[in-house]
Amino acid sequence: MEKKKIRVLVIDDSALIRSVMKEIIDRESDMECVGAAPDPMVARELIKSLNPDVLTLDVEMPRMDGIDFLERLMRLRPMPVVMVSTLTERGSDITFRALALGAVDFVSKPKMDIARGMSEYAIEITDKIRAAAQSHVHKITATTAIQEKFSADAILPSVAGRFSSTEKLIIIGASTGGTEAIKEVLTRFPADMPGILVTQHMPENFTKSFADRLNSLCKISVKEAEHNERILPGHAYIAPGHSHLLLKRSGANYMTELNQGTPVNRHRPSVDVLFRSAANVAGANALGIILTGMGKDGAQGLLEMRQAGSHTIAQDEASCVVFGMPKEAIAVGGACEVLPLQNIARRTLEYLASHGSKSNRV
Repeated sequence: MEKKKIRVLVIDDSALIRSVMKEIIDRESDMECVGAAPDPMVARELIKSLNPDVLTLDVEMPRMDGIDFLERLMRLRPMPVVMVSTLTERGSDITFRALALGAVDFVSKPKMDIARGMSEYAIEITDKIRAAAQSHVHKITATTAIQEKFSADAILPSVAGRFSSTEKLIIIGASTGGTEAIKEVLTRFPADMPGILVTQHMPENFTKSFADRLNSLCKISVKEAEHNERILPGHAYIAPGHSHLLLKRSGANYMTELNQGTPVNRHRPSVDVLFRSAANVAGANALGIILTGMGKDGAQGLLEMRQAGSHTIAQDEASCVVFGMPKEAIAVGGACEVLPLQNIARRTLEYLASHGSKSNRV
């Protein structure tokens, strides 16, 4: 029996963009563009008649902008949405607003003259449509070129570490749905937390804004990671979108390292790279957390952390936007515990309190 295709409705006021998006979607064997709307009012009627699986939604449109439409949609008829807009490049606040309202992911509009080529853009948008189709959405209260998937071996070897320090660290990885999941965890942490390293799959022009946004909401200090800086208690370091983030040691201190080597699991930054570096350098002194995300980046790395003595936590299926990365980590035996998102911060603090850290409250 033929597998059911993902039915996609494109919403964009540009006829050219609607045409390009339809061509990209219809080229894939597992999805089809069932309709295209020039504005949210037309889209509303097409949603009723076509019942699509996924929407791609522009922000700047006549009659009603995409953010207002998204807010109404997620309140009245929640469904998977991928934001597609030039504003996702220029206005990261708008992007984070869309993600907070329930959009699964975002991507920039296709540019007819982009140097990287339309084939790479097609991979990006169709991968995000597939992730959206598998996502859990709640009310508010054929690829033309396949990139080789390198493992973390492309960046650093796995080595048996010797751990002289007892200083604790928190290591977090996430992808689709991760911006809100990371916010949920970090905003529950007190100011006296151990140092925290975070890899979230995100383009480089968004990671600083993401860190700044978290910094404004959290008791801890949050910043985009820089190369070769000391990791301090009470601080979280977000991997920049252009580099892998690694943990290293310099004497008695934990330090950051940025590496612009090949993408791992088609990602740079890669969660597997961060987790492996933590396994190599910190071992049992690190606590690893893998959150919502498409694919399997981080699964092997979380297993390596666990094998090195780290306590490891995976987000459960019910609370994930996309149960991909945690599912893979659980399947290979990388997770000591599987928890709902809302329990992860509390459990982290309980674990730290029982293993020599003074942080013991939410």
